[in-house]
Amino acid sequence: MASRLWEVIGTHLGKIYGTVFGLLLGWIIIRYGVLRGLFVGLCVLAGFLVGAHYDSKSGLPKVFERFLR
Repeated sequence: MASRLWEVIGTHLGKIYGTVFGLLLGWIIIRYGVLRGLFVGLCVLAGFLVGAHYDSKSGLPKVFERFLR
């Protein structure tokens, strides 16, 4: 039973993450307003892109390495 659950979760992991992100962003927009919610969403996107670039084989560009010492 547990192995089947983990198999389903692994198969639909992107959908789960997307749903949780959408729920959180929707709550932030309702709680704090559209502009602040979109700002948070853009910050999350920027953080994701920097993290994805860091995870790639090329590492961070020299500009970011200077700030993250």
